[in-house]
Amino acid sequence: MSQNNPPLNYEPSLSGTNQSTSTTLPPEVSQCLKNARYLHLATIAPPITPSDPPAPHVSLMNYTFLPSYSWSNSTPGPVILMTTNTQSLKTQNLRHNPKVSLLVHDWSSHRPPTATTSTSTGENRSGSPPAAARGSSLASLLLNLNTSALSSISTTISGEARFLDSGSDEEKWCKEAHLANNTFEGQLSTEAGYFGGAVQPMSENVNGDAGGYIEGNDVRVVLVPVRTGRISDFKGGVRDWQIVDGDGAGGNVDDSRGRTEGLVNGAISS
Repeated sequence: MSQNNPPLNYEPSLSGTNQSTSTTLPPEVSQCLKNARYLHLATIAPPITPSDPPAPHVSLMNYTFLPSYSWSNSTPGPVILMTTNTQSLKTQNLRHNPKVSLLVHDWSSHRPPTATTSTSTGENRSGSPPAAARGSSLASLLLNLNTSALSSISTTISGEARFLDSGSDEEKWCKEAHLANNTFEGQLSTEAGYFGGAVQPMSENVNGDAGGYIEGNDVRVVLVPVRTGRISDFKGGVRDWQIVDGDGAGGNVDDSRGRTEGLVNGAISS
């Protein structure tokens, strides 16, 4: 077996594999959640007719990771916050079935140059970088300068989502935390400029782009406790993990209000 390119059947993963339990998140999972900017949220759509099978639905989501969170009677531990429009398909799905699966990774998904430029039928292979990127070491360096991996694992998190009560203190605090964690000091405006959009001065656009995550009465906050999941590494290895009774991921909790001090993924850290 090649160390860098193991076969697809390298390790079975149908049932629990290399199971580990702890009172805290595995360090690599915690680091992955801190580094990543987006996650993939998988939900199940209700059948249109009784004979229809359930249909999966995947959404790319901004999120906020809180290493330790407790509010009122909720169980302390790490959580993920997201926001959604009440009229969205994922909201409809979550109301029908709150069980979700989250996929998080913090490496770039940029496609590297392929070994050949054409398929077996002679057609040009779509999606491959130009020949100059393969022939020049400098071009290859520039091509991959911003696409190197930050980590070597991805993690899948299984859980049950809940909507926070509209207008509650908990929802208000979580919206503010989510806004702070997804405000990137004008980065979104700069990115828009790459595609022909207007770039506003930073002083005029500190919260303008991120405010859309929480504004409006039709925006709901979704909370997913992080308790169980699976790690997949670049060699094909699989490890299952579970958090058991304890203090979760070890964040600093304000016992008087049950809030977590500091945000970790995105631009703000504790």
